Amino acid sequence: MATRPVLAELSEHIRLAHGLPVRFDSAGGVEIARRVREGAEADLLVLADGALAELEKEGHILEGTTRPLWISQVVAAVAEGTPVPALGSESDLRAALTSAEGIAYSTGPSGTALIALITRLELADTLSDRLVQAPPGVPAGSMLASGRADLAFQQHSELMDLPGVVVIGPLPGDTAISSTFSGGVLTASRQPSLAREVLDLLGSDAASRAARARGMRAPGD
Repeated sequence: MATRPVLAELSEHIRLAHGLPVRFDSAGGVEIARRVREGAEADLLVLADGALAELEKEGHILEGTTRPLWISQVVAAVAEGTPVPALGSESDLRAALTSAEGIAYSTGPSGTALIALITRLELADTLSDRLVQAPPGVPAGSMLASGRADLAFQQHSELMDLPGVVVIGPLPGDTAISSTFSGGVLTASRQPSLAREVLDLLGSDAASRAARARGMRAPGD
């Protein structure tokens, strides 16, 4: 879901500027991986690199087609109109976590990384009954608006445009979390050459500019 805004913009650009009839279908990463394993009819896959690597090992991705596209940082957010905690140091992050009554996180790579970070900070037991996992495909920030959480963590692109949500910023120092999203041509593709062409366009400078505007960056930035 983190790449949905930029893929929507780029698919329109590819159609208009290059005459290629591209359509993207977005869903949570777990759901997309399930569809691929069940034989979904598609040509190109964009997914967090760890999940994509697993699908490549299973033979669902054409060898040699995988490439990193964009890097997305995980940010913290609060509901608009509520106090904004400091987030300049690890001690600030600890204070924000331990003072929160509900902490929203996703089912995607950002959620997995956040749980690992909480464990590393030795806060797993303290926070276990405060963690609220958003359903697949649902932004963790929506939990802020509903009142189910007062602190949320997710990819920047998924939180930046949510109404009623204030993004605090990335996590400090060595607690920072980022995810790389990669693309690859599916072995089930009926148009692998066209899929490779579209993948090249997703890795272009124009695509990188669009990604930066959506809170992501290219691997070489």
